[in-house]
Amino acid sequence: MFWINSVLLGFGLAMDAFSVSLVNGLSDPGMSRKRKLIISGAFGFFQFAMPLIGWVCVHTIVNLFSKFQGAIPYIALGLLLYIGSKMLFEGIHPSEGEKKMQRLGAWTLFMQAVATSIDALSVGFTIAEYGFIQALAATLIIGILTFAISLAGLNIGKRLGSKLSGKANILGGIVLIGIGWEIFLTGI
Repeated sequence: MFWINSVLLGFGLAMDAFSVSLVNGLSDPGMSRKRKLIISGAFGFFQFAMPLIGWVCVHTIVNLFSKFQGAIPYIALGLLLYIGSKMLFEGIHPSEGEKKMQRLGAWTLFMQAVATSIDALSVGFTIAEYGFIQALAATLIIGILTFAISLAGLNIGKRLGSKLSGKANILGGIVLIGIGWEIFLTGI
């Protein structure tokens, strides 16, 4: 049952990363294989790390973390609203240099990875009864699944992105804003 629960948890947590990866693929239809692996790796790493950090917090500083937990939906909403609004604005009002598809910068990728995985911190509470080895195994499963699902999202987005051309940033911005609101509304 442990393995089934971990896989189901991994699929559930990976859906936000899948959606954002889809947007990233839309925004850069010429993305290289190396770039796709880096992006998927970032999402996978944060989905692995956040629940493990939550598990550590439960076993060490649970009182401090419980005060922070209420801010998680607000942080995710703020990050995704910022990224999505920026994409939306750039899609509607591209400057000469931005008329070409933009590559995802390191800072934006970091913010996307944090925003889509910050809700996974609370998963540390749900796996609190696990020992360290089980918690590590569960979070590795979550990270690996997120990596694979994000890679699939990038590939799908890349195929669609070449068909949608200049509208990708507008669509991507709308999707990211929607994901931010979804995380916020389910988190409060």
